[in-house]
Amino acid sequence: MADLGLGLAALGRPAYITIGHARDIAGGYDAEVLQRRCHEVLDAAWAAGIRWFDVARSYGRAEEFLATWLRARSVKPGEVTVSSKWGYRYVADWKPDAKQHEIKDHSLEALDRQLSETRALLGSYLSVYQVHSATFESGILEDRAVLDRLGAMRDDGLTIGLSLSGARQGAVLERALGVHNAGRPLFGAVQATWNLAERSVAPALQRAKEAGLLVLVKEVFANGRLAGNQAPKALIREAMRLGGTPDAVALAASLAQPFTDVALSGAATREQLMQNLRALELDGRDIAARLPELSEAPERYWETRAGLSWT
Repeated sequence: MADLGLGLAALGRPAYITIGHARDIAGGYDAEVLQRRCHEVLDAAWAAGIRWFDVARSYGRAEEFLATWLRARSVKPGEVTVSSKWGYRYVADWKPDAKQHEIKDHSLEALDRQLSETRALLGSYLSVYQVHSATFESGILEDRAVLDRLGAMRDDGLTIGLSLSGARQGAVLERALGVHNAGRPLFGAVQATWNLAERSVAPALQRAKEAGLLVLVKEVFANGRLAGNQAPKALIREAMRLGGTPDAVALAASLAQPFTDVALSGAATREQLMQNLRALELDGRDIAARLPELSEAPERYWETRAGLSWT
């Protein structure tokens, strides 16, 4: 089975697009409160054996919260794998109701600035550095200056990856697999959305796996649509059959995919993480096949996601 990791998208800032996020954090928008909550979830993850932690510059103060936890717990760099991302800037000024929360920027200037910021916080803990939401529209896969800088970072020992979003994430990944620098493939990792509702990227992820890339699967709960009472009835019935919760079943399905190396939990509370961990006890190999009705056309899936509110 693949490894379970923890993503801090919902733990490093006061608002996120996961359904019920505002309820989950119970109005605890103060930065110190959020840091304590983040550390509690990290403690629970560590105790459960989770050793992969995923952050990004745009996740509010997630890198900072992770860095303070790693040092407070005297975790050595070799004991964990930390992945982060550049390419989005957090601009909400800690306001949950901000009109805009992130600004995308895949320029060389943004790369250099954000790498410096990430290294200042995470230092030698950082081992995987990813383009945040690579798309054809941003031009990242044709920007020679940026690709050369990423190639130099790869040569210095960082694994260079890219995260993907949108209905064309599979096509973007196919293009990325052909990107070389100094005669070698540039990307050594990919982080993409695969879940029971959005399965379209599976063939491209399988090819990435066969090409030697590390494959991380994100948004396994479809931003909350595959968890809790709002989960589809078919998923709830499957959870009852297996003796788990809908989120655990959705996560088990992601962990069981042949291309998955790491599936990321996005738990915002210790209780959610405890429920997610039940996935490790479930046999997820047949779950996707048993629930074909949950799979949506990618265009519909991403249109629904785009309509979710930041709370």
